[in-house]
Amino acid sequence: METFTERAIDIIKHIPAGKVMTYSQIAKFAGSPRGARQVVRILHTMSKKHKLPWHRVINSKGEIGIQDEEALATQIHFLQSEGVDVINGKEIKLEKYQYHPDEQ
Repeated sequence: METFTERAIDIIKHIPAGKVMTYSQIAKFAGSPRGARQVVRILHTMSKKHKLPWHRVINSKGEIGIQDEEALATQIHFLQSEGVDVINGKEIKLEKYQYHPDEQ
């Protein structure tokens, strides 16, 4: 049986370019609807090892949650290079860019 971490990593790996998912959305699909903070930890500790597209994960308000200016600029750059519009320096329209794996 797969662990929550394994399922979350798999979900993150499959977010298509030009789309985003929220931390809580990933947690729900991975089997733990209240596991958004764990998704944050997974991204923080395992993105390099598993080559995760960390930049495609945002908060449930449709905002980039990173506070570090350099990392924020990097995430914005990666998203914009995939065609995602970033408004007011950190906002992304979920209704336009949110990925819903259950609708595929």
